[in-house]
Amino acid sequence: MELRTRPHQRFAYRDRSLLVTSPLGLCTGEGAEGFYFHNTRMLSRLSWSIDGQQVTPFAWSDVSHAALLGYAEVPESQELQETEVFSEVTGAHLELSAFVGDGLRLRAEIANYTHQDRHLVLGLHLAADFSGTAEADAGTPDPTGPALASWDPERRRLELRLDSDQLDRAVRVQVLDETDAGWNDGRLTIPLSVPARGRRRIEVAVCPVVDGREHRPGAGAFTVGSTAALVSRRLGEEPPLLEASDATVQRTWDTAVADLASLPLGLEEGPNALIAGVPLYDQFFGRDTLTTGWQALLALRSPLRDALRVNAALQGERIDDWRDEEPGAMIHQAGDAPASARGDNPFDRYYGDYATPVDYVAMLGQYYAWTGDRDTALQLLPAARRVLTWLDRYGDLDRDGLLEYRRRSPKGVRNQGWKDAPNAIVDAEGQVQSDPLITCELQGYWYSALRNIVPVLVAAGDRLYARRLLAQAARLRQRINDRLWLEDAGIYALGLDSDGRPLTPVTSNAGHMLLTGVATPEQGQRVAARLMQPDMFSGWGIRTLSTDNPAYNPFSYHLGSVWAVEQGTIAAGFGRYGCWEQLHGLARGLFDTAELFTANRIPEAVGGLTRDDDHPHPGVYPQANAPQSWSASGTVLMIQALLGVRPVAPAHLLLLDPRLPDWLPELNLRRLRIGDATVDLHVWRHGDRTKWRAQVRTGRLLVRQRPSLRTPQARTARAVESLVSR
Repeated sequence: MELRTRPHQRFAYRDRSLLVTSPLGLCTGEGAEGFYFHNTRMLSRLSWSIDGQQVTPFAWSDVSHAALLGYAEVPESQELQETEVFSEVTGAHLELSAFVGDGLRLRAEIANYTHQDRHLVLGLHLAADFSGTAEADAGTPDPTGPALASWDPERRRLELRLDSDQLDRAVRVQVLDETDAGWNDGRLTIPLSVPARGRRRIEVAVCPVVDGREHRPGAGAFTVGSTAALVSRRLGEEPPLLEASDATVQRTWDTAVADLASLPLGLEEGPNALIAGVPLYDQFFGRDTLTTGWQALLALRSPLRDALRVNAALQGERIDDWRDEEPGAMIHQAGDAPASARGDNPFDRYYGDYATPVDYVAMLGQYYAWTGDRDTALQLLPAARRVLTWLDRYGDLDRDGLLEYRRRSPKGVRNQGWKDAPNAIVDAEGQVQSDPLITCELQGYWYSALRNIVPVLVAAGDRLYARRLLAQAARLRQRINDRLWLEDAGIYALGLDSDGRPLTPVTSNAGHMLLTGVATPEQGQRVAARLMQPDMFSGWGIRTLSTDNPAYNPFSYHLGSVWAVEQGTIAAGFGRYGCWEQLHGLARGLFDTAELFTANRIPEAVGGLTRDDDHPHPGVYPQANAPQSWSASGTVLMIQALLGVRPVAPAHLLLLDPRLPDWLPELNLRRLRIGDATVDLHVWRHGDRTKWRAQVRTGRLLVRQRPSLRTPQARTARAVESLVSR
């Protein structure tokens, strides 16, 4: 079995350039097909013809994340067919290549296998509508005005420009070879002569123009190599080498790390901050970049470092109700899609999100714990301080000690926690709730933020503020457990409604509370057991909402689907509380899901259908992105959970507590970086036990077993960590 997300489309992408074709390499303007730059469809039609006959490749596929390659037959001329030398195997073929990166470079190469010269006219059919990505994908393109075409015969250059006073958008298509190219009725025409048994290549540059600046693609080239080589070339860092005894785990890791390396935005403030996903989320999302960067730390450092930098650069400065902005708030998303650039919505720079602020503070602490990069941590600490001020001043609207969100912008995001779909927050009867709302995971991440930032404050010499935050965290933890814990159900409430009453549907949000450490050991065990009950665990993963809730829909966005990013987060929580059986079941589900998909690439979300004889695969959320950055990072975090890795780089310390399942008897992780040190970890099963061996290759590092919160030895481990942070 092999599933493919969006089976009707193929993608090539790099930086802010994206090419979407049909499975046969055509861009007809149907659905989302076309070439995009900065979330604008620069070309809605892009197809080839020879002598007026449309070319349809008989083979078309992605070669890398940034390149597509296809082969097509060249229609034979009538004269050639009438000769004795003509045969089916000695015709001409067309090789079509597309390379994206700061524009689009097209290559058409004709190979003439006959013994006669071929004279033909190559056609490139083009149209532009300058629609936004989301609108094009939904089949509702939104051009501000018609595209005006102008042809420069001397430069062999076509310009298609949006006829609008509101937006400056254009695309220039230039034939790079010396030829008598022309433009007529939507088609570039290029007369060619291909010698017998010879070849002829034509290259075309597609150059987007945004706000007066022309972007030109580089020379097209196919890139191949190992995952490590590709990551090093793209991100400038070398990931650790994972060797897994299970082939599915190995393939899933390799694809995940390669996907992460393919998704950088290339921003000046932080070039390795990642886009959220392809094709719909080719822009900056605050919480997505932070979550992905944090989950991927076992493999990569620079995505989180640069996500922290970009989020700091975009931090809120003023009161702006249209953008839900306040001083110190962190951004939800920043993009330049046409609707945002026109001011139809506030998403050019929108701040309506409570997940990004708490994530920022917590993950700055996590970055420091992994890297020991004191300079970067101290450089970004002022932004974290402003967030903490914002949380106290604006985040707690009714001053009850918990965060509640309320949308102010009429076109903003309705729900501003982890689940941001408009219908994501429901009660036990499945009724959608209105704000202001409290959701449990935001409180958990606030608690995590207060504790994780303490070592950074200590490094800055501000021990007084650090102690104050630890005391605040202790009070918050008690408040969370007093108001959100449902003793009879053995799980945390989804949150509190606008009247302060508990929302009691069983949801995946409760799993985040284990990661943050809010739960007591007993509560952690009960939450893990509840989440793995059949109404929540589908066999592929933990659903976002219980099947018992009237609002459950297995193919919804947040009301029953299964998200890889959550599986990683919840798995880390299971490991923290020593819930090994649940962790192993969750890991098995994730990797079994990966095995269903092409290249083991887990999409944004899969269906919540129960795994049984009638449903041998879960399906896919219909608008799912793949690759999706935090689906890839969820795989990395799952491996981290199985290894029980917890770094304390400023103290040159690595704590771990590995527990491998019986279907994964051995893992080797070579060149793992903790601070300035590198270490090789060899982990294997011996009977029912997991053993490990560490070899420090470079630098200074102490590696010790760290028991989970469930065990008596955990008290000693926590005491050690407490001493480190003093």
